Amino acid sequence: MIERTIESLTVSESSQEIIERATEPLTFPQETVTIERITEPLSRLEPPQEVRQSRRILKNLVVKCPECKEIILEREYRKNLQICPRCRYHFRLSAYERIELLVDPDSFVEMDADMISVDPLNFVSQSQTYAEKLVQERKKTGINDAVVIGYASIAGQPLAIGVMEFQFTGGSMGSVVGEKITRVIELAIERRIPLLLVSASGGARMQEGLYSLMQMAKTAAALAKLSESRLPYFSLLTNPTTGGVTASFAMLGDVILAEPGSLICFAGPRVIEQFMHERLPKGAASAEFLLQHGFIDRIVPRPELRRTLAQLLRFYSNDALQMWGDEAKDALSSASA
Repeated sequence: MIERTIESLTVSESSQEIIERATEPLTFPQETVTIERITEPLSRLEPPQEVRQSRRILKNLVVKCPECKEIILEREYRKNLQICPRCRYHFRLSAYERIELLVDPDSFVEMDADMISVDPLNFVSQSQTYAEKLVQERKKTGINDAVVIGYASIAGQPLAIGVMEFQFTGGSMGSVVGEKITRVIELAIERRIPLLLVSASGGARMQEGLYSLMQMAKTAAALAKLSESRLPYFSLLTNPTTGGVTASFAMLGDVILAEPGSLICFAGPRVIEQFMHERLPKGAASAEFLLQHGFIDRIVPRPELRRTLAQLLRFYSNDALQMWGDEAKDALSSASA
């Protein structure tokens, strides 16, 4: 067995100095930049200004279709009335965009824009109170509640009009929405003009409980008075129209129109499938399905809406009804003679 012995080595003075310097604690100059502790969660940290600016530019340049995933240039998207050129998917319009699309330029006069909802039940969710939610929605949309009402003209024909804003709490119907819908119906009765309501809603507003459900009966009763006054009511259903709005004024029109592909139902397809434990037919809650089963009168693509409504207004005008009434009386007199 080979034994190895290690003799002590004498370290020179120069080497000893090197070792001492190496074992000394490290020191930094006073001008060294210190790293501050990050207290903000990484998920909340904002990207650099250049990145945020490039994202805004990209967002303003293109739009992605949720149906076919087509990338659409913003200018083509606006020029095409916010319709996908590939699959004809109709993007949602805001209330004021819808009004601008339908009525004559500078003819719309808004009513009761200052009405705001209150919190009668002191409703509190996990994240915020209902009162805080309302303030947040007003800041986001720039309007006070989920419907805009007033009067205007289409092709020179006067009418009362109410348009729902889906971006405000999903277009849900609370006390203010029901009251404004009722007021625009009463305006049509008072001025003896037709009524147009454009629906885009997730249904009754749960934060107001029974108060929101009462608006279903309230609006239906007002429409019954409109019918007794022999004034026409046109209902335009857009994507989506569901819940208590579908179960009340949206489906009570003398003529019910819908945009292509709109979701129109009381309970959503997923809710029905979970309850029935059965798969529904494809497109069971679409506008096309409802037209096939007689629930609506016609599906009208967005570019044709204004022309179609103008034809209906002329058809239901007082002069036309008077003329047809006189002809009917003459016909009855001739038949009895």
